[in-house]
Order: sequence, then structure tokens, then C-alpha cells
Amino acid sequence: MANKEMYTLGSQSSVIRELFSYGQEQAAKVGKENVFDFSIGNPTVPAPACIRESIAEIMATRESAAIHGYTAASGDTAVRQGLAQYMNDTYDAHVKADNFYMTCGAAASLTITLKAIVEAPEDEVLVIAPFFPEYTVFIENAGAHAVILPPDTEHFQISLENLEKAITPHTRAIIVNSPNNPAGTVYSADTYTKMADILTKKSAEIGHAIYLISDEPYREIIYDGLPILYVPKFYANTIVCYSYSKSLSLPGERIGYILVPDSVSDKDVYPAVCGAGRAMGFVCAPHLFQDVVLKCLGQTSDMNIYDENRKLLYNGLEEMGYDCVYPQGAFYLFVKSPEPDANAFSEKAKALNLLIVPADSFGCPGYVRISYCVEADMIKRSFPAFKKLIEQYT
Repeated sequence: MANKEMYTLGSQSSVIRELFSYGQEQAAKVGKENVFDFSIGNPTVPAPACIRESIAEIMATRESAAIHGYTAASGDTAVRQGLAQYMNDTYDAHVKADNFYMTCGAAASLTITLKAIVEAPEDEVLVIAPFFPEYTVFIENAGAHAVILPPDTEHFQISLENLEKAITPHTRAIIVNSPNNPAGTVYSADTYTKMADILTKKSAEIGHAIYLISDEPYREIIYDGLPILYVPKFYANTIVCYSYSKSLSLPGERIGYILVPDSVSDKDVYPAVCGAGRAMGFVCAPHLFQDVVLKCLGQTSDMNIYDENRKLLYNGLEEMGYDCVYPQGAFYLFVKSPEPDANAFSEKAKALNLLIVPADSFGCPGYVRISYCVEADMIKRSFPAFKKLIEQYT
């Protein structure tokens, strides 16, 4: 017989994937131009020119075995050295090659990290609503319990009071995601400083380190001149999980890393990351794209396109009467449903071929997520449908 838990996960798609599939079906029936799919965070901004140029150069100058062969389980040494140099030059990070473990994107980074630090069935990992729904899947797969902190729907920052109350002797880690999926919030330096004070105090009280897992696939997608913060500078026991899916528009290539700085107090964590990668079969991330990202360090896709989409969608919906959370980063607009049941609101939108995601699975009922990593023309063409939708409530 199959594992029942895995069967349940495999047989039930997420609401995002279901909407995305529905959009493809509708496009075949009524035409792609008549379906306004804001469901999935799949970058439409082209990868920067360095991606194509790097691939061409690598393919032209290296032996096939060198391009397609295995690297070390933790990643190619030259790639990890390059990453360390880049982080040191950019963030004064004081890291080295052996602080990095190359992965197949942020999902692999998170699952490996959780497997490396969870020790007992009673261990707890805190997540802050709204959050990426797969966090709970990753935490439970590691053998821990997810403890969900309710959202701060006034500011969408972290309620430090709730955080302190939620920490118990069983707390192993807290996952933070800034810029945030789905709210577009960016956590401030003041928030990280105060959070670090709480985690340091509570770690001392309960007698073991509480790890801060910083999930950063949207690190470079940040607006209004806000700074990109290097989280380990605020809290020593920080583990960074990163992906190039968004910054370089490479979601299908599955390439990222785990960074375990020397500041992490337990020196067994990095070897445990290597062991978790081995146990789960997450070793030797794609060789070609390890080399590609090395050649493209510091470059990104054109983030101005996301910024223009952000302003277009936010201003357009606000003018129609929607209540929107102002996005500081990432490429999502978080909108309050005009009725308490966001699922019912999403269904009304669906009837107009507007595909928006109810945020119940993000831990924030009463809101919807609208992904604006789409063509600007689609946003403009969607406005009549958005207007029809809000008029049903006014």
C-alpha cells in the first residue's frame, strides 16, 4: 500500500496549481487573451542576457563531461568560492566556500535545512502568517510541528509580542520571508533587531539555540529604495535559504543555495545540512547552472518591469475601490476581500476569468493574492473585469 500521507499530498493540488490549470483549460476554450491569470508566481520578465551568453560560452569552451558531470555533493568548489566572494563584497558577510551548500532552489534549501535541525517529534517551527503554504508541508515532512503566528493585518510586519508568546522549550526555528509572499511586505532593520533580541533572550531561557531561517527567493525584488538587508548581521543563528528562480528568472532550472555562516553557534549544523542533503538525495545541484550563476553573480532580470506592474495594478485597483496592501517587494498584490469569505470572492472573479488566489492557505483568510509577474498588457486588459467584480459589492 502507498503511504497515506504522501498519497494525500500527491492527489490534492494546491489552490494555486488548480487555478493555473483551470486558466490553461479556459484559454483553450475562450482564447488566452480573454483569461486573466494572476494565480502563479512564474516570472515573465526575461532572464538577463548573461544567462544566454554564459551558457553559450560554457558549451563552446568546455568538455561535455566537465559540463554535465557530477560536482561535489555540496556544490562545485569554485562556485561556492565565487558566492562567498560576492557575499563578502556586497554585504560584508565574512563567509567562505564551506558555508554554502548548493541546492535545487529554495524549496530544497528549506527542506534540507529543516531536516538538519529538527531532532525530536515534539519540535516546533514557527511561521508568520501570511506565509507560503508549502512551509507547513516542509515542516511536517521534517518531523516537526508548524506553529502559525496570526497575521498583523494592520502593517503586515511581525507581531513581536505574539512571537515572544509563541516560543516554547520545543521551538527549534522560525521561518521568515522578506520580501514576503504573498503580502509584498519587507521587514525593516528595526524589526530584525527587536526579533533578534527576543530570540537571543528566549534561546538563553530554554537552553538551546532558536534558528532563524531566512527564506529569500525575492531578495533583489525590492522597491522605493529600500535596502537589501543581510539577516545574519542582526542574529547570529541565522540560516539563509536562497533561490535564483526570481532574481534571474530561472524557476524551471532549480538552482539555489543554503548559507550557514560561521556565526551559527552549533558547528554541527553545516555537516547536518550535508547529511540531510545526502539522506534526501538532494546532492550535486545541476552542474551547468551552478556554473551559469557563478558567471552572473550580481546581475538580475529587469526589476523595473515588476515595479511598473506594481504601480499599474496597485493604483488601478485602489482607484476602483479595492483595499490593497501596499507592496514593498516581491511581485504580489495582497487585497482584502470585499466579503468575509475570500473563496467566494475568488469564485466570483473566476466567473469573469479573473484568476486570483484566496489566502486561506496562506494563513490569512479574508484576503486574496494577485501575482503581477505578468505582461503589463494583461493587467490593463483585466481592468474591466476587476471593475465588474467590485461593482457586485457596491
